[in-house]
Amino acid sequence: MEPADWLGWGASAILLATLIRQVVVQWRERSTEGVSSWLFVGQCAASVGFLLYSWLVGNAVFVFTNAAILATAVIGQLIFRRNRRLEERGASNERRVTSGE
Repeated sequence: MEPADWLGWGASAILLATLIRQVVVQWRERSTEGVSSWLFVGQCAASVGFLLYSWLVGNAVFVFTNAAILATAVIGQLIFRRNRRLEERGASNERRVTSGE
C-alpha cells in the first residue's frame, strides 16, 4: 500500500468511529433530542452518490468508507424511528395518567 492509502484508511477509521459512536449514544439514550431525520436522509443520499463516484473512479478506500457511512445512516435512521415511537408512547401514557384514565 502507498502512504496515501494509509492516510485514507486512517481518515476512514476516524470518521467511522465518530459516526458509530454517535449512533451508539443515540441508541443508549433512547432520545431524538437534537437529531433530525433529515440528517439521515441527506447522509444516505450523499453516501449513495459518493459510493457510486468512488466505485466509478476505482478508489477502494472511499468505496468502503462510503458504504460503511451509508450503513451507519440506515442504522441511525432505524434507531431514530424507534426512539420517536418510544417518546410518543411515553407522551401518550403520560397524558393518560395526568387525565386520570
